[in-house]
Amino acid sequence: MKKDNERDLVKSDDHVKKFELPKKHMQLEDFVKRIQESGIVKDVGTIHRLFDALTVESFKSGLSWQGLDAAMRASSQSVFYLDSSLDGQQKQIDPEVFRVFYTFWKETEAEAQDVHLPAEVIEHLDTNECVYKLSCSVKTNHGVGKIAMTQKRLFLLTEGRPGYIEISKFRDIEEVKISSAPFLLLRVPSLKIKTSSRKEVFEANLKSECDLWNLMVKEMWAGRKMADDHKDPQYMQQALTNVLLMDAVVGCLQSQKAIFAATKLAYFDKMKHEVPMMVPKTTSETLKHKINPSLDLTAPQAVDVLLYTPGQLSFSDSGSDGNPKLWCALSDGKVVVFDAASWSIQQNCIQVGATRLNCMLGLDQSQVWIGSRDSVIYIINIRSMSCNKQLTEHRSEVTDIATEEKTDKFSQMQAYSCSADGTVIVWDVFTLKVKKQFHVTCERLTSIRPINGTLWCCGKDCIVELRKNGMTNRKMTLPDHLRDIPTFFCSFILFIEKDQLWTGCADAGELCVWHVRDLTKPFHKIQLQDCAGVSCMIKVKNQIWVGSQGKTPGKPRGKIYVVDTEKHSVEKELVAHTDCVQALCSAEDRYVLSGSASEDGKIAIWKVE
Repeated sequence: MKKDNERDLVKSDDHVKKFELPKKHMQLEDFVKRIQESGIVKDVGTIHRLFDALTVESFKSGLSWQGLDAAMRASSQSVFYLDSSLDGQQKQIDPEVFRVFYTFWKETEAEAQDVHLPAEVIEHLDTNECVYKLSCSVKTNHGVGKIAMTQKRLFLLTEGRPGYIEISKFRDIEEVKISSAPFLLLRVPSLKIKTSSRKEVFEANLKSECDLWNLMVKEMWAGRKMADDHKDPQYMQQALTNVLLMDAVVGCLQSQKAIFAATKLAYFDKMKHEVPMMVPKTTSETLKHKINPSLDLTAPQAVDVLLYTPGQLSFSDSGSDGNPKLWCALSDGKVVVFDAASWSIQQNCIQVGATRLNCMLGLDQSQVWIGSRDSVIYIINIRSMSCNKQLTEHRSEVTDIATEEKTDKFSQMQAYSCSADGTVIVWDVFTLKVKKQFHVTCERLTSIRPINGTLWCCGKDCIVELRKNGMTNRKMTLPDHLRDIPTFFCSFILFIEKDQLWTGCADAGELCVWHVRDLTKPFHKIQLQDCAGVSCMIKVKNQIWVGSQGKTPGKPRGKIYVVDTEKHSVEKELVAHTDCVQALCSAEDRYVLSGSASEDGKIAIWKVE
């Protein structure tokens, strides 16, 4: 697997090495493509903001680079011009501006790698902490030196005998502002930073660099706050990218509007002021961490399915490990695998088909079965992380795969799969032969649960219990009070020990609880406040975790309800996704993992009490 990763890195490097600077003006779409090809940044939203930053002024306003005269003689002399398209004004980036920006970015990148810190300074920094930006030599209230910015903190690299004076970690900052300090007969712009870690305000006479450092420090501060509040370290990495882009834009434009241009990239600072999003206390206490399966992609992708596979002690291959894993199905057949011990990406992308994946099941600690919209079941070998087998007996999209617990150690393991057309297939897991096949009469069969020798099947219009021979034993339909609204069953959970069946519907903000022995009507209904509809449910200990979509405009749409199965009441409402929660899975009843639709595309990790 390491060799595969190394090959991927080589391919990526080759792609960047082959990058050629553009020779023509670029509209937004072409600019996005060029920036991605250059290796600077992949995220489309960030590139759009960079485009806005580089198109705030005319090219004539001054670039201090040698290619300026030649560029000024070119037929188009501006960063943007008026196009006679239907929209009237069409922004475009001049190739010379792109060249200057790209050159500045690469030079700054090289300079950061060339920063050599004394051992007595390095010992104050964490492992993997790097200096990304150094100021010019400036006068501060702690002596003369250069301000250094890492991904975690600001510190002063003192002059003379190089030394370390910590200014602040970003999470400890309380206020950042520009003021003016007396210098001879003049007033010099100075940056003031107030922190919770010391009483004295840090002040530096940054002169011409003051505005840029003010922007950069505020963006890193806002990114750190977002990362801490949402338990999502990626926000900090995004903030750092924004800051480095600001630096490159200011260095590229070298004009009066350069700082204004850089503000276009102050994404988190702007978000902090415009949309102050306090994370509810219950959410903050329950949320452990967030991870992003779309990290190496150009835009967030929907998390369609999640599967946790426990760790194994039997792995002896040098290229394998026995750590637990989190499998995440994204759009168009992509599967991303996380090491669930560290929550780091273990396998960037396993491609299985080219359509949406609907379900996943871990079998025998050695393979994962994945059902696809293209009607194929793909089998992934956990050790090799490769797909080497396919089951092609279904004729419609595979919607669920399940297995029945063995009744004794001698019984054969078998798996059940179903497809939207109502077909159910029983498989011998070891021979991969079809043992049995039958048909369920319902509208779009979505899920199955084999329990105590019977098979429960959920369609949009009904839930059916089948005997072993495939004959219908019992059938229930939508409750009367839901038949007047356009809704359908989307999820169900059986409590055989309590003789209860719990159901959720797509466009109804409630759960219905039924007696298994009387399926004529639900005996209890649990209202889910501010819920537009249920999307998924799982049972964890004595709780039901419900993934849904909120319905209040302007509020985060991804909500999770934790329901007590004894009291039949909602214990917690959790809000951590900005889009619908459409996948849930349990990690050994200690954690619940939730995945959301494409506007959010994140996975949240929750602790179970």
